Amino acid sequence: MLDTNFHPFPVLTTDRLVLRAIETTDDNDIFLHRADEKVNKYLEGFSHATIEQSQALISRIQNEIINGKSIFWVINQKGNNKFIGTICLWNISVDENKAEAGYTLNPQFHKMGYMNEALIKVIDFGFNKMKLKTIDAFTHKDNESSTKLLLRNKFKQATPAKPVEGDEVYFSLSKEE
Repeated sequence: MLDTNFHPFPVLTTDRLVLRAIETTDDNDIFLHRADEKVNKYLEGFSHATIEQSQALISRIQNEIINGKSIFWVINQKGNNKFIGTICLWNISVDENKAEAGYTLNPQFHKMGYMNEALIKVIDFGFNKMKLKTIDAFTHKDNESSTKLLLRNKFKQATPAKPVEGDEVYFSLSKEE
């Protein structure tokens, strides 16, 4: 049975990272992250124009975590608590035992292996703690780094049950793989 009880909040750690709960005090980091043109390059509807949008997002995420609809981590470098990005499992389907992975990283931390480290930990959490059967991911067709990240972690490009919009490409990872 799928476990979507995220209380207490599951803080995850890797050699270089701490994946922790989002806090109201993260509003400025979230705003700067979501206002960054490079972060938004392959994303639609992601950008924030005001700090209030970021505060509303934080509130929505916290409610979704309480209600078991998503699990969302802020990615920090270990030791200095520096915000470098986010990663989540959302669109959780209890009926299908699946969720969708989503992630963003501040551009100055690209190509350092941080997101791979975080994704490995989140995949393990999804399959072994939540008992998911499938983790899906969508990425823009031109986002080579994201595509490589998914393929490196054994996601397979597939045809989704519902048609994708725009330039998105669908990937899926099953627990059996």
